[in-house]
Amino acid sequence: MKILTILFLTFTLSFAKVYYSKVQPYELRDISSNVSGLVLFIDEDMIGKKLTSKAYIRIDSELDAKELVFIKDKLEYLRSIVGVNKKVLVNLEESLVRKRGNYKRIEDLKFKSVVEKDKEYHDLISSENLYLSTQKDIQNLKVQITDLKLRVAQLQRSLKDKYLSEKGFVLYEISVKVGQVVGVSTPLAKIADISKAKLTIYLNEVDVADAKNKVVYIDGKQTSYKISRALNIADSKNISKYMAQIIIDSPKLFSKLVTIELKDK
Repeated sequence: MKILTILFLTFTLSFAKVYYSKVQPYELRDISSNVSGLVLFIDEDMIGKKLTSKAYIRIDSELDAKELVFIKDKLEYLRSIVGVNKKVLVNLEESLVRKRGNYKRIEDLKFKSVVEKDKEYHDLISSENLYLSTQKDIQNLKVQITDLKLRVAQLQRSLKDKYLSEKGFVLYEISVKVGQVVGVSTPLAKIADISKAKLTIYLNEVDVADAKNKVVYIDGKQTSYKISRALNIADSKNISKYMAQIIIDSPKLFSKLVTIELKDK
């Protein structure tokens, strides 16, 4: 009886480190809309294929494109006005230097009447106010230019977000139809990174501590792979189990079930 018990325990322990896992894409990403608009085009033929720089979903961007052109034109006009005002400012500064000099020369002259002195003074103050006003105009124009530059960036971002392309990823699923109006956060598609693959297993408490030093066997064959990630916090669904992942080369076929063994060196 004792022999049978020992054999049973030996048998159980020999299989204690065998796990099962699906070969999954390295990353499965949900794509949601960052903008609002009408869906004009979807390329369902690309489902299951590797995407290129061409759009697989396009959202109406006609008004954004037109506004971007108009704003860029407005920016050129404002920059031109700033340039003119800067030249005016130079002329005003030169005029002010002379008027300050003139007023300083007559300020203490006794043969100049108070009226003449007041006239020169008011002329000087008016010129200084004009100089300051022109400076203010330039600053206001610069603020407008900054605001418009921000709007250009927003429109460029919007145009990019309305032309969805994820070069190198595989299109896994499309969640919208042509003619559908989408808003911010509307699910659009799912894409997969298949440049690598991952195997997810759930380790026992005993195994997780030394998991990264184990030799990984897949379907009974020894590999050079290692545990890439191992959490030391128990999984919320698999109670008392600890999630670990093995990153492997991209296979020809995903989602197949494989066996994984962790053995000592």
